[in-house]
Amino acid sequence: MVAQRKKKLQTYHATMLVTRTEEWCVDATNVKQAQELFEAGQGHRCSWGDAMHMELSNLHKDIVG
Repeated sequence: MVAQRKKKLQTYHATMLVTRTEEWCVDATNVKQAQELFEAGQGHRCSWGDAMHMELSNLHKDIVG
């Protein structure tokens, strides 16, 4: 039997749109202060969260590799 040749893999690049939810934390003395700090861009990411939606935006025609 003739051995099948392995097809050489090529690397393709794509642009993906990924929407995810993240959990952010801030230290505050009350809910109102926490809200104000979050709105001002304060705080830090507590967890990376889960991907909620992924959409292929563009498959690049240039092959690398």
